Amino acid sequence: MTNEPSITVYGAYWCPDCRRSKQFLGEHQIPYNWVDIEQDKAGEAYVLQKNDGKRIIPTIEFADGSILVEPSNAQIAAKLGLKTTAARHHYDLIVIGGGPAGLTAALYTAREGIETLVIERAALGGQAAATERLDNVPGFAEGVLGSEFASQLRRQAERFGVEMLQAQDVAKISSHDNYHCVQTADGSEYSAKAILLATGSRYKRLGAPGEDDFIGAGIHFCATCDGPFYKGLPVAVIGGGNSAAEESLFLVKFVEKVTLLVRGDKLSASQVIQEKALNHPQIEVRFNTDVTRFSGAGGKLKTVELKDRKTGASESIHPAGVFVFIGLTPNTSILENTSVERNQWGFVQTGHDLVHDGRKISAFNGREPAFLETSVPGIFAAGDVRQGSTKQVASAAGEGATAALLIREYFKKV
Repeated sequence: MTNEPSITVYGAYWCPDCRRSKQFLGEHQIPYNWVDIEQDKAGEAYVLQKNDGKRIIPTIEFADGSILVEPSNAQIAAKLGLKTTAARHHYDLIVIGGGPAGLTAALYTAREGIETLVIERAALGGQAAATERLDNVPGFAEGVLGSEFASQLRRQAERFGVEMLQAQDVAKISSHDNYHCVQTADGSEYSAKAILLATGSRYKRLGAPGEDDFIGAGIHFCATCDGPFYKGLPVAVIGGGNSAAEESLFLVKFVEKVTLLVRGDKLSASQVIQEKALNHPQIEVRFNTDVTRFSGAGGKLKTVELKDRKTGASESIHPAGVFVFIGLTPNTSILENTSVERNQWGFVQTGHDLVHDGRKISAFNGREPAFLETSVPGIFAAGDVRQGSTKQVASAAGEGATAALLIREYFKKV
């Protein structure tokens, strides 16, 4: 492969899909030219020309002159001819999801000689990879770039012989006797003695105009991750449940003021949390409020437009940052038509949560599911996809390590 870049990525620094595409190319050590259309007017004009006057990014041009617009990782992989099928069809363990939980589990199992395959639909590293900076991961005194943290995890897993498929969607999971089968979107089938579900979750979005434009550039979904960057500045929090109220109380440790924007006419958080939020001198709670648009300048969020649901009056506020807490959606669509049980919100149930009421699951032949084992023997879950997880990088990695040790014990029984 030549060291001279033959690929040009046109985008902007605030664009999450641009970061994902650049990360994908970087992880595969594929050199590229980067053109920030916010700074390069000729580059912006070229994007408009190639997209019939539309300012769509990322726009990626290849050596043969062909162009992909807003491509998925799978589309980029196909264009580059990257290997997206595994070397074998059977493994000891298949890990679905290449975030901190999945990669940590994989490096633990592979280190013990357990043949491990990781299947990841996007970039390795999960949500952590797309985070600008991680300041709360143990072992990084000065913090670490999300992309660098993900790269270190990947290299560490590779060092122990973990095989990884990237840009590959899992279409179906099934079980036969003591074996579990995974079918990928390209029609390939793989089997294993155990499966670890580490597919994570995604933050629910408002869907307001401008929201996608400022994610990571003023709009955030993790107060623990990004709150300290707004020390002494005013921020807004959107949501009315426990997460929104609790994160508002967390943010006031750093920020000047929190404006809590609630769509309904009351908070749905627990009574104790409600009282703390409503009575805190640095938190202003505004009920019956819709966010109608986000706008900014220079790639940075500047304005949040609001509408009063009762009076219809419109207003603009200008927080330094916005934190959206309207819920999480677990990535569990692959579990449709399986016996893996989920709670009412779709998160995977494991361990004691499955049998706390004295229930017996016949498939376990008298034993209880292990701490991170699902309702199907031999299928485990770790990280954000699991009911009761804390949705933090450090704890996801911890659950991955725990899952690996539990899987090792499971193999002694099958």
